[in-house]
Amino acid sequence: MKILYLDTSSSFLYTAILDDSIVIDEIKEKLEKDLSTFTLSYINNMLNIHGLKLDDVEKIIVVNGPGSFTGIRIGLTIAKTIAWAKKIPIIPISSLEAITLSTYNTQVDYIVPIIDARRNFVYSAIYDAKNKNFILKEQYINLDTLNAALENLAGKILFVTNDDVNTKYEKIKYIPDIRTIVDEVKNKPPVNPHLVDANYLKLTEAEENYDH
Repeated sequence: MKILYLDTSSSFLYTAILDDSIVIDEIKEKLEKDLSTFTLSYINNMLNIHGLKLDDVEKIIVVNGPGSFTGIRIGLTIAKTIAWAKKIPIIPISSLEAITLSTYNTQVDYIVPIIDARRNFVYSAIYDAKNKNFILKEQYINLDTLNAALENLAGKILFVTNDDVNTKYEKIKYIPDIRTIVDEVKNKPPVNPHLVDANYLKLTEAEENYDH
Protein backbone atom coordinates (compact mmCIF):
# COMPACT_ATOMS: atom_id res chain seq x y z
CA MET A 1 0.00 0.00 0.00
CA LYS A 2 1.43 3.38 -1.04
CA ILE A 3 1.09 5.96 1.74
CA LEU A 4 1.70 9.69 1.59
CA TYR A 5 2.83 11.34 4.83
CA LEU A 6 2.66 15.13 5.14
CA ASP A 7 3.60 17.52 7.94
CA THR A 8 3.80 21.28 7.39
CA SER A 9 2.89 22.28 10.94
CA SER A 10 6.24 24.00 11.56
CA SER A 11 8.81 25.81 9.42
CA PHE A 12 9.89 22.39 8.11
CA LEU A 13 8.43 20.27 5.36
CA TYR A 14 8.33 16.64 6.45
CA THR A 15 6.88 14.39 3.79
CA ALA A 16 7.40 10.86 2.53
CA ILE A 17 6.10 8.15 0.28
CA LEU A 18 5.99 4.70 1.85
CA ASP A 19 5.09 1.25 0.63
CA ASP A 20 3.53 -0.08 3.82
CA SER A 21 6.49 0.08 6.26
CA ILE A 22 9.17 0.76 3.64
CA VAL A 23 10.15 4.38 3.06
CA ILE A 24 10.46 4.89 -0.69
CA ASP A 25 11.54 8.51 -0.35
CA GLU A 26 11.30 11.32 2.17
CA ILE A 27 11.96 15.03 2.45
CA LYS A 28 12.96 16.84 5.63
CA GLU A 29 13.70 20.42 4.69
CA LYS A 30 13.33 23.80 6.35
CA LEU A 31 11.22 25.93 4.01
CA GLU A 32 9.79 28.51 6.43
CA LYS A 33 7.71 31.01 4.40
CA ASP A 34 8.21 28.98 1.22
CA LEU A 35 6.04 26.09 2.46
CA SER A 36 3.02 27.26 0.48
CA THR A 37 5.11 27.72 -2.67
CA PHE A 38 7.03 24.46 -2.78
CA THR A 39 5.21 21.77 -0.77
CA LEU A 40 3.01 20.42 -3.57
CA SER A 41 5.80 20.55 -6.16
CA TYR A 42 8.12 18.69 -3.76
CA ILE A 43 5.51 15.97 -3.34
CA ASN A 44 5.01 15.69 -7.11
CA ASN A 45 8.77 15.58 -7.71
CA MET A 46 9.18 12.87 -5.09
CA LEU A 47 6.49 10.78 -6.77
CA ASN A 48 7.85 11.37 -10.28
CA ILE A 49 11.37 10.30 -9.33
CA HIS A 50 9.99 6.89 -8.41
CA GLY A 51 7.61 6.58 -11.33
CA LEU A 52 4.54 7.18 -9.18
CA LYS A 53 1.49 9.42 -9.50
CA LEU A 54 -1.06 10.72 -7.02
CA ASP A 55 -3.39 8.02 -8.38
CA ASP A 56 -1.00 5.44 -6.91
CA VAL A 57 -1.41 6.81 -3.36
CA GLU A 58 -3.80 4.63 -1.35
CA LYS A 59 -3.71 6.40 2.01
CA ILE A 60 -2.75 9.82 3.35
CA ILE A 61 -1.50 10.58 6.85
CA VAL A 62 -1.41 14.28 7.66
CA VAL A 63 -0.26 16.19 10.73
CA ASN A 64 -3.06 18.55 11.73
CA GLY A 65 -1.29 20.55 14.47
CA PRO A 66 -0.71 22.14 16.82
CA GLY A 67 1.95 24.45 15.47
CA SER A 68 2.07 27.23 12.91
CA PHE A 69 -1.49 28.25 12.00
CA THR A 70 -0.44 29.00 8.42
CA GLY A 71 1.64 25.84 8.10
CA ILE A 72 -1.16 23.65 9.40
CA ARG A 73 -3.58 25.11 6.86
CA ILE A 74 -1.14 24.48 4.01
CA GLY A 75 -0.73 20.79 4.80
CA LEU A 76 -4.40 20.19 5.53
CA THR A 77 -5.54 21.94 2.36
CA ILE A 78 -3.21 19.85 0.20
CA ALA A 79 -3.96 16.56 1.97
CA LYS A 80 -7.73 17.07 2.11
CA THR A 81 -7.94 18.17 -1.52
CA ILE A 82 -6.02 15.13 -2.73
CA ALA A 83 -8.01 12.80 -0.47
CA TRP A 84 -11.34 14.21 -1.67
CA ALA A 85 -10.45 14.39 -5.37
CA LYS A 86 -8.86 10.93 -5.53
CA LYS A 87 -11.14 9.30 -2.94
CA ILE A 88 -8.16 8.34 -0.78
CA PRO A 89 -8.56 7.48 2.94
CA ILE A 90 -7.03 10.16 5.17
CA ILE A 91 -5.86 9.89 8.79
CA PRO A 92 -4.85 12.92 10.88
CA ILE A 93 -2.20 12.80 13.60
CA SER A 94 -1.14 15.37 16.18
CA SER A 95 2.26 16.99 15.77
CA LEU A 96 2.97 16.35 19.46
CA GLU A 97 2.20 12.66 19.06
CA ALA A 98 4.41 12.50 15.96
CA ILE A 99 7.28 14.06 17.92
CA THR A 100 6.84 11.57 20.75
CA LEU A 101 6.58 8.52 18.50
CA SER A 102 9.85 9.55 16.84
CA THR A 103 11.73 9.72 20.14
CA TYR A 104 13.56 6.69 21.45
CA ASN A 105 15.47 7.09 24.68
CA THR A 106 15.49 4.22 27.13
CA GLN A 107 17.35 6.37 29.64
CA VAL A 108 14.41 8.68 30.35
CA ASP A 109 11.03 8.21 32.00
CA TYR A 110 9.07 11.03 30.41
CA ILE A 111 9.04 12.63 26.96
CA VAL A 112 7.86 16.22 26.66
CA PRO A 113 7.27 17.40 23.07
CA ILE A 114 7.43 21.18 22.87
CA ILE A 115 6.27 23.65 20.22
CA ASP A 116 6.81 27.31 20.99
CA ALA A 117 3.56 29.31 21.02
CA ARG A 118 5.21 32.63 21.99
CA ARG A 119 4.81 34.85 25.07
CA ASN A 120 6.07 32.05 27.36
CA PHE A 121 3.37 29.67 26.15
CA VAL A 122 3.93 26.35 24.44
CA TYR A 123 1.98 23.50 22.90
CA SER A 124 2.97 20.46 24.88
CA ALA A 125 2.08 17.23 26.62
CA ILE A 126 3.82 14.79 28.92
CA TYR A 127 4.16 11.20 27.76
CA ASP A 128 5.32 8.09 29.55
CA ALA A 129 8.49 7.23 27.63
CA LYS A 130 7.99 3.47 27.74
CA ASN A 131 4.39 3.15 26.58
CA LYS A 132 3.93 6.59 24.97
CA ASN A 133 0.77 7.16 27.03
CA PHE A 134 -0.40 10.59 28.19
CA ILE A 135 0.63 11.77 31.64
CA LEU A 136 -0.54 15.28 30.78
CA LYS A 137 -2.81 15.64 27.74
CA GLU A 138 -1.95 17.90 24.83
CA GLN A 139 -2.62 21.54 25.56
CA TYR A 140 -1.70 25.18 25.10
CA ILE A 141 0.07 25.87 28.37
CA ASN A 142 2.22 28.45 30.10
CA LEU A 143 5.79 27.18 30.27
CA ASP A 144 6.01 27.94 33.99
CA THR A 145 2.85 25.90 34.61
CA LEU A 146 4.30 23.01 32.60
CA ASN A 147 7.56 23.15 34.56
CA ALA A 148 5.60 23.12 37.82
CA ALA A 149 3.78 19.98 36.70
CA LEU A 150 7.09 18.35 35.80
CA GLU A 151 8.48 19.08 39.26
CA ASN A 152 5.92 16.63 40.68
CA LEU A 153 7.19 13.73 38.56
CA ALA A 154 9.79 11.27 39.77
CA GLY A 155 12.14 10.25 36.98
CA LYS A 156 14.22 11.61 34.13
CA ILE A 157 12.58 14.08 31.75
CA LEU A 158 13.45 14.75 28.11
CA PHE A 159 12.30 17.80 26.11
CA VAL A 160 12.03 17.31 22.34
CA THR A 161 11.80 20.52 20.32
CA ASN A 162 13.21 22.45 17.38
CA ASP A 163 12.40 25.73 19.13
CA ASP A 164 14.46 27.85 21.48
CA VAL A 165 12.83 26.93 24.78
CA ASN A 166 14.60 27.54 28.06
CA THR A 167 14.58 24.49 30.31
CA LYS A 168 16.72 22.82 32.94
CA TYR A 169 15.88 19.42 31.47
CA GLU A 170 17.78 17.54 28.80
CA LYS A 171 16.72 18.74 25.36
CA ILE A 172 17.10 17.19 21.91
CA LYS A 173 16.06 18.21 18.40
CA TYR A 174 13.04 16.70 16.70
CA ILE A 175 14.00 14.52 13.75
CA PRO A 176 10.87 12.71 12.55
CA ASP A 177 11.02 8.95 12.19
CA ILE A 178 8.34 8.89 9.52
CA ARG A 179 8.28 5.10 9.19
CA THR A 180 7.53 4.70 12.89
CA ILE A 181 4.87 7.42 12.85
CA VAL A 182 3.13 5.85 9.87
CA ASP A 183 3.34 2.33 11.31
CA GLU A 184 1.67 3.54 14.48
CA VAL A 185 -1.32 5.24 12.85
CA LYS A 186 -1.82 3.70 9.39
CA ASN A 187 -4.40 1.18 10.61
CA LYS A 188 -6.53 3.71 12.45
CA PRO A 189 -9.99 4.36 10.98
CA PRO A 190 -9.86 7.00 8.22
CA VAL A 191 -11.76 10.28 8.53
CA ASN A 192 -14.00 11.91 5.96
CA PRO A 193 -11.77 14.57 4.32
CA HIS A 194 -14.38 17.24 5.02
CA LEU A 195 -14.22 16.38 8.73
CA VAL A 196 -10.44 16.51 9.08
CA ASP A 197 -9.89 19.69 11.06
CA ALA A 198 -6.96 21.70 12.36
CA ASN A 199 -5.79 20.87 15.88
CA TYR A 200 -4.84 24.39 16.91
CA LEU A 201 -5.28 23.84 20.70
CA LYS A 202 -6.02 27.56 21.00
CA LEU A 203 -7.98 30.27 19.24
CA THR A 204 -6.35 32.03 16.33
CA GLU A 205 -5.42 35.67 16.90
CA ALA A 206 -8.37 36.78 14.77
CA GLU A 207 -10.75 34.62 16.84
CA GLU A 208 -9.29 35.98 20.08
CA ASN A 209 -9.71 39.55 18.85
CA TYR A 210 -13.27 38.80 17.77
CA ASP A 211 -14.11 37.44 21.22
CA HIS A 212 -12.97 40.69 22.74
